[in-house]
Amino acid sequence: MARILGIDYGTKKTGIATTDSLQIICSGLDTIPTNNLFEFLDTYIQQEEVERIVVGMPLHEDGQPAQIAHLVVGFIRKIKKIYPHIPVVEWDERGSSNAAKQVILQSGAKQKKRRDKQLVDKIAAALILQDYMENNVW
Repeated sequence: MARILGIDYGTKKTGIATTDSLQIICSGLDTIPTNNLFEFLDTYIQQEEVERIVVGMPLHEDGQPAQIAHLVVGFIRKIKKIYPHIPVVEWDERGSSNAAKQVILQSGAKQKKRRDKQLVDKIAAALILQDYMENNVW
C-alpha cells in the first residue's frame, strides 16, 4: 500500500505528517519552510509511493473560511496540477493547532518545547491526518 500525506499549510512554515505504508499509523514527519514545500514534496514523492494528500482547510468555528483559506485553495490547485495522479482531499482543520498544543502539554514536555511552533505544526498535520483516517472517508 501507499502512504497518505497530511499537510497543515502555513504562510511561513508547513507541517507534514504521513501514514505508515499499511495506513494504520500516522505520525508527524517534518515542518518545513513553506517556500521549500514543493521541493520537499518532489523528493518525498520520488522516494515513497503516495496514494493521496490530505490538506487541512482553515475554517473559523462557525465554518466560514479563515483568512489564509484562499492561500490553501491556491496551494491545492498547484498540487493537483503538479501531481495529477495523486488525489487531494481538503479536510477541516478547525482546532488542530490547539489540539496539538494540548498533546504536547500532556506529553510532559518542558515549556521551551511547548513553544516550539515547528513541533506544533508537525503534530497539527498528524492530527488532521488522523482525523481523516478515523472518519474512513476513502
